[in-house]
Amino acid sequence: MRLHIRHRTVYRYESPADYAAQILRMTPRPYGGMNVLSWGVTPDAGGRICTFVDGYANLSHVLTVVRRHESLAVTVEGVVETFPTGGAVRGTEESLPPGTYLRATPLTAASDAIYALAAEAAKGADDVAGVLHRLMHLVRERVAYRPGVTHVGTTAAEALAGGAGVCQDHAHVFIAAARTLGVPTRYVGGYLCLENRDNEQEAGHAWVEAFDRERGWVGLDPANGSCPGERHVRTSVGLDYASAAPVRGVRRGRGYETLQVGVQVARLAEQ
Repeated sequence: MRLHIRHRTVYRYESPADYAAQILRMTPRPYGGMNVLSWGVTPDAGGRICTFVDGYANLSHVLTVVRRHESLAVTVEGVVETFPTGGAVRGTEESLPPGTYLRATPLTAASDAIYALAAEAAKGADDVAGVLHRLMHLVRERVAYRPGVTHVGTTAAEALAGGAGVCQDHAHVFIAAARTLGVPTRYVGGYLCLENRDNEQEAGHAWVEAFDRERGWVGLDPANGSCPGERHVRTSVGLDYASAAPVRGVRRGRGYETLQVGVQVARLAEQ
């Protein structure tokens, strides 16, 4: 399947800033489930950009603007070709051992309710794969998809207690629970091509990858209750959202800022 992605991020400032720096993790790397046919990261006039690979093996960029400016915009656009993998994640660049992804973070610290959720998923299961799939469905059942009730700083424990959130929250709850069971699990950021819906989206998508000693890394999408497929485009991984976020940065200036994001993911006609 060929997918065209366009992701535009615009920051606007109450008062002009004289310096800004952003780290961008918005560029996919090819692996067994995807080829990258074309991809570009384009800042607005006056921005300088350099490329590096971060500690999680994400292809990343640093964008700096050293001038007085009232807004900052970045457009990411490209075409990828995806393949069905049944959830298996093979051929990825790996810079860290799986055990790294057992470490809890402030966003994925386990509460008593998360421990209980993990125990429920593991009860009577025959293998790790069975536990992971049961946990995926339990997370989807206990955390209803409801935009606007959480934010980027909402923890897994808070999302589970509130019973609602978005894909980021589903991923955090799953990660927190799986790690209590000794299963290395990481956060995955990227895009999802939606079927039978307007392809204009307000954000990217998030899911998880868990390490099964028998199968290696496997993907699971708790928000949709399924394994990632041809409609998923993988761009970053990390311990949680904070380490895999598509855009993070700082600026030097006063006043508040507003953020506008537009994401389009469209399936291209087969050639």
